[in-house]
Amino acid sequence: MILVDDLLIKPFVSLLDVLHAMVLEELHDVDAIRDEIKENQLLYELGERPQAEYERRKTELETNLQVAEQVREKLIDGNIEVQ
Repeated sequence: MILVDDLLIKPFVSLLDVLHAMVLEELHDVDAIRDEIKENQLLYELGERPQAEYERRKTELETNLQVAEQVREKLIDGNIEVQ
């Protein structure tokens, strides 16, 4: 019975792990967040974004960047699994 479970379930779980990793990479794209930080800075410097909005967005993006870097590190180490 265990052999049948391994043959039927293991490929499915492996596929879910790959899909999960791909979704995390897409949601937490470090390069895209860095580009957004640069864009926010540029819009502020050009006067198209008020200082309050710039500061709020900057804080939000820096937090997102920290999370994205942690997720990327865990993906590289292989420490993220589908639960």
